[in-house]
Amino acid sequence: MIALLLATMQALPQKGEPPISAQTQVSGGVRPAEQEALSFERADLSFDVDPAKRRIDARATLTFAATAAVARLPIDLDSNFHVARVTVDGKPARFDRPDGRLVVLHPLAKGARATVAIAYAGTPHVAVNAPWDDGMVWSQTADGRAWFASTTEGYGCDILWPCLDFPRGEPAEAVLHITVPKGLKAPSNGKLLGVDTLPDGRTTWHWRARRPNTYAIALNVGPYEEVSGSYRSRFGNSIPLYYWYIPGAGARAKAEGLFAEFAPTLDFFERTIGPYPFGDEKVGVVETPHKGMEHQTINAYGNGYAKAPEGFDWLFHHEFAHEWFANQLTAANWDDYWLHEGFASYMQPLYGRWREGEARYAVMLDSQRNQIANAAPIVRDKVLTEEEVYEPAKGGAGTDIYYKGSWMLHTLRGLIGDAAFFDATRRLVYGRADPMPGNFRPRFASTRAFEGIVRQVTGRDLGWFFDAYLRRAALPDLVTRREGDRMTLAWEAGGPFPMPVEVAVDGKVQRVAMADGRGTLSVPANAHVVIDPAARVLKRSTAIEAYRQWQTQQRGK
Repeated sequence: MIALLLATMQALPQKGEPPISAQTQVSGGVRPAEQEALSFERADLSFDVDPAKRRIDARATLTFAATAAVARLPIDLDSNFHVARVTVDGKPARFDRPDGRLVVLHPLAKGARATVAIAYAGTPHVAVNAPWDDGMVWSQTADGRAWFASTTEGYGCDILWPCLDFPRGEPAEAVLHITVPKGLKAPSNGKLLGVDTLPDGRTTWHWRARRPNTYAIALNVGPYEEVSGSYRSRFGNSIPLYYWYIPGAGARAKAEGLFAEFAPTLDFFERTIGPYPFGDEKVGVVETPHKGMEHQTINAYGNGYAKAPEGFDWLFHHEFAHEWFANQLTAANWDDYWLHEGFASYMQPLYGRWREGEARYAVMLDSQRNQIANAAPIVRDKVLTEEEVYEPAKGGAGTDIYYKGSWMLHTLRGLIGDAAFFDATRRLVYGRADPMPGNFRPRFASTRAFEGIVRQVTGRDLGWFFDAYLRRAALPDLVTRREGDRMTLAWEAGGPFPMPVEVAVDGKVQRVAMADGRGTLSVPANAHVVIDPAARVLKRSTAIEAYRQWQTQQRGK
């Protein structure tokens, strides 16, 4: 019996299996012109999942409109899936299967529409270390029942379903039908339309979601139990709340503890940014056998109910922030992904401030500051792949899109003031200054668009600011010199940088304008001087550079 079990386990795909090609690993980047011309109107996706075999049998019905004439329809789909048949508008269609793609050999005139139905099946790639790489995560509960999930942010949606693997490739609507073994549940994106029970005891879960992010569509399957309720929004609408968790000893109490964070977190975001974008669907969170991911209206949570000194669950909060900064607002290109991660990271110290005041805000910001690497620019103003953004070995900024992005926003808020900062953020997220439930929809935006919004709101061209923090790796360096009773300050930033700075002289704070990147002030000979005493400006710190170098040396021992 043991030998049979071992043989069965060896036959199943393990982490990293089956391998995926270089093409499948690419998400984003420059796309074929024919794919650029496809407007994705609807995805109807059916998944029949067999965890015992780690196999998926699936059908995708995709509706496209052509914004320009195309000779063929290039769709992204991992080559580990076998495509049995393809039809266009109900008629059989010819197709090619170049590496990592499904090319449907069917022309479309400008303005024409086509519904492409694809029957496919296979063994999806198993993630090595989700969610930092992608694929299926096959697991079991403590009592041996199947528990699994998918993540696709890094390698892209094409490792699960046929899609347009680019940030702008999201469908206007997605309908999901997920069939799972008896006793399991499949919470997913959007609104639950119903659950069908099949003659053999399996169930099919039907969901519908508005304009889901390309990597937001996710499978989450397990013997879940549910905590639910509703939230009366400050905007007058009622929002359903759901948390699906894995049962076990003490699990209910822990689940209810996390669920208790939903309402105050919602209140913070709605007051600070604006209406929850998917209030007509749900706030959904599901416990997963991986750390987490911002799957639209069904955020993955795997933080183990960890406690933290700030008194709230950072992972839940971070992924929930992405409902505004990733799912409502979606970056137009991977090069703009700091808009997701920088804003989501900054929301955490802001929430700490909301809950406990300035001291908590400062402590949380300081923790982020010590992680900024400054090895590469955050924005390169060109079409990039996910790997070119996230991987330093490929020239990417890595986690600086989180922490440096957050600190840049902290500095911007200090420069332009709260009213202008939150007005600009609201316009970025919703495309308007007066969002109310029903008067906005998910949208795309870019770094340049945000710069334009800030210029519109403030009446100031802050290109020098964004260039310094986003398009140059090195931080601005504030050089000071004291001569007698005068102190001179000068910014070295690789370009113009008229950033004002506060200086405390014997405890009295004054603001130095630095109009041309330089400033002077009178300082008595024996006065104690502290530059930027409230840490309002992100700038070079030789102490942090030495600390990070020491950390690297310690890891190498």
